[in-house]
Amino acid sequence: MLKRPTTAKIVCVALLSVFLAACASKTQQPTVKIDTSLVSVEHSANVYLNQAKLTQVAEERDRYLLLAAHAYINDGNVAAAKSILASMRATMVKVDTINAEHLYLSTRIIDKTESPAAALQQFNYPSQWRLPKWQMATYHQYKAKLYQQNQQPIDQVRQLSLLSQYLPKSEAVLVNDDIWHRLQPLHEETLKAFMNDTSNPIFSGWLQLTYIAKHYAVAPSQLVKYLGEWQQQNPSHPGAIKLPTDLENALSARPFNPQHVAVMLPLSGKRARVAEPIRQGILASYLAEHNQGVEVRFYDTENGIANAYQQAQENGSDFIIGPLFNQDVEQALNITQELEITTPQLFLNQPDEASQNPNQFFYSLSPTQEASDAALKMVNDGIKKPLIFASNDSIGKRMADSFIQEWQEQTEEQVEVHYFDSGDKMKVTVQAALGVKDSQDRISRMKQILGSKLEADFRSRQDIDAIYMISGAKDLILLKPFLDVNFSVFSRPIALYTSSRGRVTTRGSQNVPELNGTLLSDIPWLMQSSNETRMVSELWGSWNNSKKRLYVMGYDAFELINRLAQMRAFPGYQHNGRSGILTVTPEGVLERQLSWGKYRNGQLKPL
Repeated sequence: MLKRPTTAKIVCVALLSVFLAACASKTQQPTVKIDTSLVSVEHSANVYLNQAKLTQVAEERDRYLLLAAHAYINDGNVAAAKSILASMRATMVKVDTINAEHLYLSTRIIDKTESPAAALQQFNYPSQWRLPKWQMATYHQYKAKLYQQNQQPIDQVRQLSLLSQYLPKSEAVLVNDDIWHRLQPLHEETLKAFMNDTSNPIFSGWLQLTYIAKHYAVAPSQLVKYLGEWQQQNPSHPGAIKLPTDLENALSARPFNPQHVAVMLPLSGKRARVAEPIRQGILASYLAEHNQGVEVRFYDTENGIANAYQQAQENGSDFIIGPLFNQDVEQALNITQELEITTPQLFLNQPDEASQNPNQFFYSLSPTQEASDAALKMVNDGIKKPLIFASNDSIGKRMADSFIQEWQEQTEEQVEVHYFDSGDKMKVTVQAALGVKDSQDRISRMKQILGSKLEADFRSRQDIDAIYMISGAKDLILLKPFLDVNFSVFSRPIALYTSSRGRVTTRGSQNVPELNGTLLSDIPWLMQSSNETRMVSELWGSWNNSKKRLYVMGYDAFELINRLAQMRAFPGYQHNGRSGILTVTPEGVLERQLSWGKYRNGQLKPL
């Protein structure tokens, strides 16, 4: 059984000496044989301390003291545990098991009182120590936990792969599943950089398997080939003995290979202006892929969704892209259900409730999804206490809710949010949220008491380490300076994040010194100039960034067709699209991981 750390609370260090003195004054009780294997703590610290007082055997005394320290840590009495470990260090017997347990407990105290990084610096068992399996399992399990807390996923997986070797088969299977799922978010290049680690063949084998699964998921025949080669080279690897379930599903999933693609968009009327960039993106993707023998036809949804479906069915369409607007998607879902249409379809919007139809997929440039991605970014950046400023409108509230939900799922912590209105009310909201108004009120009261010549600087709150600004570009140019001037001179630097909604595009030079230092998320395609971005700007000079994002959405939509089945079967499969790193949920919803840039000298530069 593995030992599990518990939450700590500090108590008086004198507790230990007081208790020992009390024990000395009591009548000696008959000795009760208590397990000293160190595997688990079954009694209170007082029981173990009493046994340590009674024994004459040095090693047995040390074991009781270690068990007492362990019991104190489990009860949250970190100071008492630390006192025991310090007092026994000079006379501790030179036994590997004793030394290892002493180091393990000392590391847990450092983790609780300092940081996981500080704990990791000292937590290393020398290779010459000879320890039982349970103790090695505890070592690797706890070290994996520390690496997780320190946002070091590769090192965490390395420790988990070592842990599995010391566990019974039933428990090792669970750890192997954990390893596989923790590797899925990693990029191919990261896997490639570490997968030839010859010192740990289990670890390197997992990385190789993950890389093969990601790299060849789009080509089932190649995936089967390279998986077979890997299994032959690693016959005793846990992943070779039994492939992960989702990888087996990906192998059995047949990719879509349509010959007649129907695209349903508004091609006439007012809404055609929104759809035109998507249409151009689909055509550009079609021409770039050299889709010989594949036919693409566009159907005008302004003539009716039902009419578009009827024409598409009559023309033998075997894949559908669209429709675009939410109400059209809802209507299309009803039609497909009523008419039992099974043609695979990539909708260009996301309904409130995704369909469970395995042939239906949903792709949108969702601002709420962007807010969720920002929460993940901030977790990975080590942010502990973010604050949200959001525009007081429906989209601001939806984005704030999405951020809060993702943050709570990742950290189990609450997030404070403040909604602002435009104009002078924005300044009032900022000052109240940052505690500046209260500080200024205190200064005013002190001046009334001590005289108007009193000089004092206002203070702003110190408990936050990041702010997520949910705002359009017009308000952001005011919000960011308001934040700058309302951070007191005593404040530590605060990281500022915002979404693509705040990206300024109205100025010819796009030079925005007001946003210097702000981190902004956007699609990778818009983060830096390329031949393709310059070509689009030349062809459609009137397009702003919003229309360019729609162009990229159309491009990715067509490029995804023959990947969607595998992406749904294998959640770890990521496609590096122009609109972000794309994955598909089991419900068929495409999720995007965006790129990030930072404003420096008024210009947005990619990170």
